[in-house]
Amino acid sequence: MKSFVKSYVDMKRESFKYNLAKAKRMKICYLFLLPYAVLFTTFFILPICTSIYYSFTQYNILEKPEFIGFQNYINLVLQDEVFLTSVKNTLVIAVITGPVGYIMSFLFAWFINELPKWIRAIAVVVFYAPSIAGNVFFIFSIIFRGDVYGYLNSFLVEFGLVDTPILWLTDPNYMLTVIIIVILWMSMGTGFLSFVAGLQGVDRAMYEAGYVDGIKNRWQELWFITLPSMKPMLLFGAVMSITSAFNVCDVPRALAGYPSTDYAARTIVTHLFDYGFSRFEMGYASAIATVLFLVMILCNKAIQSMLRKVGS
Repeated sequence: MKSFVKSYVDMKRESFKYNLAKAKRMKICYLFLLPYAVLFTTFFILPICTSIYYSFTQYNILEKPEFIGFQNYINLVLQDEVFLTSVKNTLVIAVITGPVGYIMSFLFAWFINELPKWIRAIAVVVFYAPSIAGNVFFIFSIIFRGDVYGYLNSFLVEFGLVDTPILWLTDPNYMLTVIIIVILWMSMGTGFLSFVAGLQGVDRAMYEAGYVDGIKNRWQELWFITLPSMKPMLLFGAVMSITSAFNVCDVPRALAGYPSTDYAARTIVTHLFDYGFSRFEMGYASAIATVLFLVMILCNKAIQSMLRKVGS
């Protein structure tokens, strides 16, 4: 047993010496990576570590943080009913808009890829524009306005489908549905562009070889050739889809108000915004952010394990 441990330690020591010597030979390469490493550490790693630290404290910005252990997390689960409501709403939104938006982005990119070049360029702009439009909330607030002047209510009343206008953005029965529709309409974002670029990068010779080997239709072509060739883009699109699905905040705040009726449109990020920027309870807000971060990491790992099976 001692000889085994000694040999294992010696092997690790030799491996470390080899890697250290290799790093010294490539020190110029690390200098090129240094600016990105500094920015990534400053704006990503340090904020995450700081947020995790403050999640164990009672901190209101003005006073010195007071360490309280897991009390913020206990309050989140056992005392904060609004947080539990926000978790439920966020999961509903994520389960629907995440997979549906991801599949829609890929399918539209796949269909657009078959168009001529100039038509494809126009189609990409048309589908991508809603995700960066600044006045999209204003447009939907008019469509779902709660009186007869709203476009949807005007249509329903005119054709006798309803007797009185529906309060789309203040009635808890309709609020979340409207928000999900708007989020899906805006889901053609960065992931959609990555799919378009990935489809353009697939070697056309692979399709010819696939048909020689027995590929009989476009669905087999998609499963056995296109998807395995796009795994990096699929993973990137999945990460972006997960991030956007769990980070829903602007849409419910702009459409359903802040706070929404009976907290029917409350999400985790909206709850975080409330405690962090309205009440300045940064310790509690950091606990919410940490929980959200852990959930997103777990979902990301699950998506990665699923994508590894694609085309395998």
